Amino acid sequence: MAYGNTDNNGEVNVEVNGEVNGEGGEVGGGGFACGEPEASASLRAFGAVLQALREHAGFSREELAEIVRFSKHTIASIEQGRRMPDDEFVARAEPALGNTGALRRALPHLTRQPGLARWFRRWARLEAEAISLYTYECRLVPGLLQTEAYARAVSLSVPPVPDAVTLDQRVSARLARQELMSVKRKPPTAFSFIVEQAVLERHTGGEDVTRELFDHLLEVIEGNWNVEFQLMPLRQPVHAGLDGPLMLAETTDNRWYVYSEGQNNGRLIADAKEISVLQQRYAKLRSQALTPADSLGLLKRMRGAL
Repeated sequence: MAYGNTDNNGEVNVEVNGEVNGEGGEVGGGGFACGEPEASASLRAFGAVLQALREHAGFSREELAEIVRFSKHTIASIEQGRRMPDDEFVARAEPALGNTGALRRALPHLTRQPGLARWFRRWARLEAEAISLYTYECRLVPGLLQTEAYARAVSLSVPPVPDAVTLDQRVSARLARQELMSVKRKPPTAFSFIVEQAVLERHTGGEDVTRELFDHLLEVIEGNWNVEFQLMPLRQPVHAGLDGPLMLAETTDNRWYVYSEGQNNGRLIADAKEISVLQQRYAKLRSQALTPADSLGLLKRMRGAL
């Protein structure tokens, strides 16, 4: 259950114990649980309109993907209501689908109801409004960088195994959060990711899932100037992240919050002294990881070896 402690600044330091694994029932940055899923009717409606317009125009998903320069998997996820479309997608899709204005007019009315665990929702609100988001992950690829197939593989790896409906809701939750990475946001959020190389060496979900994941990571890193990605090499004798994964968020009023988690527990931290310690650790991790350029080079070599 969740309980709150008030720090010296009057902020609530939320701790959660014994509810679910990781961020809402799935290890590693998903923010959703095996309970309280909330599907978004508006996303499903938008997807149905997109599919109808595409079929009326006589395009397959592959053909539309080539025109709008988004992957067929992204188009499928949007049509099925599992992913929030961004401004760029709509701007490219409208002229391809007849310039009806339907997608453009519907976009402002979409809501993200990602089925987050109730105890994770406060962090999700901070995340959605943050101007900076820093993530260190030693278990798996952070949720904001996952593909649909990878998210499914992760969810199916951690007992208890969800039923089909819950699985779809979990994946929808994770993909919907990824619209936070759009450079169209004002201001765009600055992202820093530090991920252990071992996470990618694990090949979660198998070779096909891993190839798609690598391609997606390379696309995000090279196509989003607001994203900095670093790999922590397999051999690092001095390591500041041995206490586990870490997420930091800076709000528009330049206040910092931290979220950390372990087996069956999560903490939203607002205490300034504790945050200062964790900021120091993250800064050290940045210096210990490969540079962004070297990380990109290593990713490409790993992808080439698959």
